[in-house]
Amino acid sequence: MPKKIICQFTNIRIFLVFIICPFSSFSQTDYSVLDYWNYYSDAENQLYKQQSEISFETLAQRKESISKLQTKTDWELRQQLVKEKLQESLGNFPAKTPLNPVITKRIKKDGYSIEKLYYESMPGVKVTAAFFIPQGKRKNLPTIIYCSGHSDLAFRSDVYQHVILNLVKKGFAVLAFDPYGQGERLQYFDQNQGKSRFSPTREHSYPGAQLFVNGESTAKYMIWDGIRAVDYLLTRKEVDPNRIGITGRSGGGTQSSHIAAFDERIKASAPECYITAMEYQLKSGGPQDAEQNFPRGIQLGLDHADLLEVRAPKPTLMITTTRDMFSIQGARDTYQETGLAYKAFGKEENMMMVEDNAGHQSTLKNREAMYAFFQKHLDNPGDSKDEEVVIFPVEELYVTETGQLSTSVGSKFLFDVNSDLTKKNMEVLKGSRQNMDQHLIDLKQKVQAISGYSENAKKAKLIFSGQTEFETFFLNKYLIVEEGDNIIPFVTFVPKQSMGGSALYLDNMENKESDEAYAIPIQMVKKGITVIIPDMPGYGELGPGYLKGDAYFENTSYNQWFAGILNGKSTVALHVEAIVTLLEVCKADLNLDDKKFMGISKGGFNSSLLHAAVSGVNFSSMLLLDPMLSFETIVSNKDYDPALIPFTVAGALPHYDLPDLSATFAPRKLMLVLGTDGETQDSGYLQSYDFVKEHYKSMNKANSISVEKINSEEGAMEAVDKFISDL
Repeated sequence: MPKKIICQFTNIRIFLVFIICPFSSFSQTDYSVLDYWNYYSDAENQLYKQQSEISFETLAQRKESISKLQTKTDWELRQQLVKEKLQESLGNFPAKTPLNPVITKRIKKDGYSIEKLYYESMPGVKVTAAFFIPQGKRKNLPTIIYCSGHSDLAFRSDVYQHVILNLVKKGFAVLAFDPYGQGERLQYFDQNQGKSRFSPTREHSYPGAQLFVNGESTAKYMIWDGIRAVDYLLTRKEVDPNRIGITGRSGGGTQSSHIAAFDERIKASAPECYITAMEYQLKSGGPQDAEQNFPRGIQLGLDHADLLEVRAPKPTLMITTTRDMFSIQGARDTYQETGLAYKAFGKEENMMMVEDNAGHQSTLKNREAMYAFFQKHLDNPGDSKDEEVVIFPVEELYVTETGQLSTSVGSKFLFDVNSDLTKKNMEVLKGSRQNMDQHLIDLKQKVQAISGYSENAKKAKLIFSGQTEFETFFLNKYLIVEEGDNIIPFVTFVPKQSMGGSALYLDNMENKESDEAYAIPIQMVKKGITVIIPDMPGYGELGPGYLKGDAYFENTSYNQWFAGILNGKSTVALHVEAIVTLLEVCKADLNLDDKKFMGISKGGFNSSLLHAAVSGVNFSSMLLLDPMLSFETIVSNKDYDPALIPFTVAGALPHYDLPDLSATFAPRKLMLVLGTDGETQDSGYLQSYDFVKEHYKSMNKANSISVEKINSEEGAMEAVDKFISDL
């Protein structure tokens, strides 16, 4: 029976149908290379380990630089450098616009009152919050900003309420606000289910991936919400502007450390269960959800310690636990390093760390240390003992009538922010295309710089791993071993009677015992074409790896992709480097004739193929089966396909998109094969190839680019046959 393979683009379902190999001689063939090489049993983790090794090298260089800092002047220069690097990573924050605060309700309780409110951090972006005010003195109070961790209830959860109400009982005003994707700011709220379709981490990472492609980040906008929270507090007479602190646990630890690093108006900071060192983070849980990853953060020489050192000598308390998901050894190392900075400033006592023997949780010891820290450094002396408090029912702390901004007063969310960015970026890109010649000349340099592709070739050895003979061709298995033990397993289909020509075929060959998956290569070799089929990092026998991460869905680890963002080294760049090495070895050791050399890809691998072509791989023609049409399709659709994320490049827009890479391929033959089940892709995204067609036309090669639409298995194979016969 035929097998149907379905991909999702926007609201359009497209499919490409491949028939099972009809040749009786191919009953069930084992295409695996690594099942023989036991030494490489860990190969599925290669992608993540490649990224980690890049990070470790950069982090070692950072550590060497830190070891040379001795004086206050040294550290002040380091602080200035870190500020510049942080801004380089995140870019400029939005302009400050009116907060337009709205108090929806006031609650009076014994000893304190609560104002439920929302403010606008950007026009149309509403931030729901609650302002807890202790009874008595109503002016110049020490005030704490409380950042919530990854609870869908945000500050309304029992554990966070307990901390907030204890602070209020001790005389602190507290402003607690909802982060994007939590509390009343759920971005993918399903009214039928009464909850988000995603967990809080996915609420951050799913739109966060779109922001990365557009050259922005979730971190930037979550930090901005916190900066605007400070702006709001400064409008309140109850708040002493010189006694503002910030704290939060887990994801709240992330936010509090980030916000405090960027906003000098925060005097005292106490991040809880977050601060560690990136070396240990990469060796344990790996990169976490989107807002924890600064674009090119590690490449720029940044680590967790920089978030604290840039604040020196302002008071800082690291709140940690020994069995936390964030490495305690990393936390201890960071504390030791940060202490050197504070010592140089003559304020060693302002850098503190409390540690309790527990998991990723709030503990009595840590809470009381935090209360005492703020009491001392925000000049609000008193008893630091943790007290019993009466927890509010969740509904009582709702700011809006329905408990969700999306179903009450309305709000923009990260996808809306990203949509505005997409419009601006595409306008810039379309402007560049007005001068096509110059645009395409500049493209290679842009692609290499943004994707992170490196032309530095590594020494590689080819290992022959076996041959199987069939009636009309040979199946050969090979292994390429590079310096550092990175490998590229691949098979070749070699015809006994060659008709000339060879092809590189990229696909996610998950099932190495499925003839069906190899139907197209078999079809081609029977027509006399040599076909090379490698596994790319993260796929086939080189994936998906053990690191699933906290943002793993639909068989895609966003966290592994985030590792590349930290390094400025995309997964696509690693694919291109593997392709270049593969072809150099094949030409040298297998006498590959690349005069008539086709590039063929399926699914998102067209991105890898196009990046390889613009980076110098000389394909004579390309066939893109069921391709990802553009990065624009990803950033423009609220419900995009997660499986395509690894094939995107962070920061590509507004500099280039896949149609631009297609244009550089002119005047060589380019065929796109699209499936359809009755719906059409013509609206919008396929039209983005109109300028590519015009470019081919300007070179008198209008017939060299074609788009084939198929709706049957016969149509799929006919399209492949047409591509071959036209060459």
